[in-house]
Amino acid sequence: MSTDATGGADAGRASGPDRAVGPAAFAARPGFVGLDPVVEGGPVAAAHFGAPVHEQRALLAGRAVADLSDRGVVTVTGPDRLSWLHSLTTQHLLGLAPGDSAETLLLDASGRLEHAAHVVDDGETTWLVVEGVEAAPLAAWLDRMRFMLRVEVADRSADLAVVGAAGDVALPVPVVAPAGVPVVWTDPWPGVVVGGHGYAPDEGHPGHERAWRETVVTRDDLALLAAGDLPVAGQLAVEALRVEAWRPRAATEVDEKTLPHELDWLRTAVHLAKGCYRGQETVAKVHNLGHPPRRLVMLHLDGSDAVLPSRGDAVVVAAPGDDARDARAVGAVTSVALHHELGPVALAVVRRTTDEHAPLAVLAGDAVVAAAQQTIVPPGAGAAAAVPRLPRLGAVRR
Repeated sequence: MSTDATGGADAGRASGPDRAVGPAAFAARPGFVGLDPVVEGGPVAAAHFGAPVHEQRALLAGRAVADLSDRGVVTVTGPDRLSWLHSLTTQHLLGLAPGDSAETLLLDASGRLEHAAHVVDDGETTWLVVEGVEAAPLAAWLDRMRFMLRVEVADRSADLAVVGAAGDVALPVPVVAPAGVPVVWTDPWPGVVVGGHGYAPDEGHPGHERAWRETVVTRDDLALLAAGDLPVAGQLAVEALRVEAWRPRAATEVDEKTLPHELDWLRTAVHLAKGCYRGQETVAKVHNLGHPPRRLVMLHLDGSDAVLPSRGDAVVVAAPGDDARDARAVGAVTSVALHHELGPVALAVVRRTTDEHAPLAVLAGDAVVAAAQQTIVPPGAGAAAAVPRLPRLGAVRR
């Protein structure tokens, strides 16, 4: 039975060294278990090194870095780069100072999410850290949108790699810094950035316990890092800390219907008062007038049978004693993790109208896993954050 990067079973994502495809920088480390490459023939990142729970604790303590070598890196150079990206994406990128971090989304004309990018500018180049499978199509699409603007786009994933850390961990190899500014992205989650809006309450948000950074290095230096003695964590550990923080990820929480509101992504990746961009009308309408049709929830899973669901498993409403298999699905699991303190947990996207207090269950193959629901995006999200509307002029209250 294989285990994927989120901890789900039989997802076809994990591979041992004998199944590795493409370069696996950390394959020589004891206990290495690799992930199937997200791009055929691409880099193989580590799922874990034999002790994913220990790796979580090492990450949190600042003693380890995470292998994110399957991520992609796209660069945009030229004097028009920030104003151009500002016009295409959801975030206010004009005036992004060298070394500052941002997050932005690329939507389709209907407001559905196509790409998510972690953004750093060094004064000469804008660096976009993306899911590995997104790098080539994103770079190709951006290249087609250049028109007469002074920008150049490049997919640098073949020669650059990404490592993650829960805090400021000193690397024994150089950080990429061609303009003298280290390319290090600091995650703004879960803070509500200027122009953003958070649907989940900021006070008590578990994301405040997670300080996350992503650093770009050359793949040659990644090999030197792998050959050293700095502890490294695999993506099982990374995902567990992300799920605990309610942090959405494009590779897991996003499907062909996703609106950013459903995942509480307006807090870090969308500026609600900037100029026009593709999909902006939908973003504004849903936030000000309507409600997102689905919402992100946290599931605390029953671990008594040692069964972990997989991404895509159906979520149903089922009280104890009910036959969950006869229940109608209200959503699906997006990410699963075995957390070092919380135990088995998951993120799921469910219908907006699903009762916040309803008993849920996950259909995991032949097993039914009971789940306690924790609200992230409330059913009232949108409609200008549930601000009551004024009565129409001349209306008579009866």
